[in-house]
Amino acid sequence: MTDTTAGQAPAPVQAPAPVQAPAPVQAPAPVQAPAPVQAADPARERLRRWRLVLGGDQADGTGCTLTGRDAAMDGALAALYGKGDKPQAGRERAAGLGASAPSVARWLGDIRDYFPSSVVQVMQRDAIDRLGLASLLLEPEMLQAVEPDVHLVGTLLSLHKAMPDTTRETARAVVRKVVEELEKRLATRTRATLTGALDRSARVQRPRHHDIDWNRTIAANLKHYLPEYRTVVPERLIGYGRAARSVKKEVVLCIDQSGSMAASVVYASVFGAVLASMRSISTRLVVFDTAVVDLTDQLDDPVDVLFGTQLGGGTDINRALAYCQERITRPAETVVVLISDLYEGGIRDEMLKRVAAMKASGVQFVALLALSDEGAPAYDREHAAALAALGAPAFACTPDLFPEVMAAALEKRPLPIPDPA
Repeated sequence: MTDTTAGQAPAPVQAPAPVQAPAPVQAPAPVQAPAPVQAADPARERLRRWRLVLGGDQADGTGCTLTGRDAAMDGALAALYGKGDKPQAGRERAAGLGASAPSVARWLGDIRDYFPSSVVQVMQRDAIDRLGLASLLLEPEMLQAVEPDVHLVGTLLSLHKAMPDTTRETARAVVRKVVEELEKRLATRTRATLTGALDRSARVQRPRHHDIDWNRTIAANLKHYLPEYRTVVPERLIGYGRAARSVKKEVVLCIDQSGSMAASVVYASVFGAVLASMRSISTRLVVFDTAVVDLTDQLDDPVDVLFGTQLGGGTDINRALAYCQERITRPAETVVVLISDLYEGGIRDEMLKRVAAMKASGVQFVALLALSDEGAPAYDREHAAALAALGAPAFACTPDLFPEVMAAALEKRPLPIPDPA
């Protein structure tokens, strides 16, 4: 077979096609920044707020119309604050809440949705005062809708004698919720502060080195000062005692349960339960109006204490102090705390004589015009001045300051009286 390829020149090799350069990559188009959110016009915001305050009557002068949530908020405000003492010209802002429990319950739900808790509590108090809604709190569905706070507890306590059985347990649940929140806030600090005060108040004459109370030791040995050595040679050491399980101090809380003292009664009951839980303190709790009631046996549950009070009525401070004075067995180790606005319906001179007698016997006497966050209420300034002249200044005390006041009283040192301003 003949090879047909013999002698033929090889076919030329084809050069590869030139590689095409890649097309230039197009730079991405610049991302457009989002348009800035326009801040609310300050002038418009002020106008809106004024509109909510003034209520939208024809004479408010704002010319501002509310829509959506703002209109709903305005309606909730109008239901409470829309009617003044005089009829308004033109369209009235609102018809009010009326006496319908369902409508009030809906309104309570609305304000909890629109406003913060602190504002809700103020609006609830205003609704009770302005619209006479206290009686509606006797209905369980109403109590389930409200925002619990100290002032609501005071209102419930003033009504609890009239509560039907169907409402009583709901009311106790509301009160217990507030009491537990207060205990959580106040108990730990109170126990720590007073335990330290009790330890420091128990002095020993042969202390260990780290238990020496140097301030008192130096003061007691100043007569042994040696000028040549510029030092004091202590012949007698005074030290802090260690906590013991025996009762060291006795505390008597004497609480005015007149209507104006509602918040103070709530806080004092909580503190009474905290003090009663401390083994080193024997605590007695007495409430009074024109009668005196000893609630000491209920101190293990401040809710029982609160439902044992009866807010309202007159005031007989002298009778209450007489009851407390008769039960003091160790005057030098006793602190009496009178919580009252000092409007005395009893015998004024006898009241002051009792305070003077207790102080002369060694009792530490503390007079609080209020135990609440609101500061001093209206009070009898003449009686407050008379107590101050006896060495028992009367002042308002916040719950946060109360542990410090009690610690000072237990240690028999000056009380941390807040500035009147």
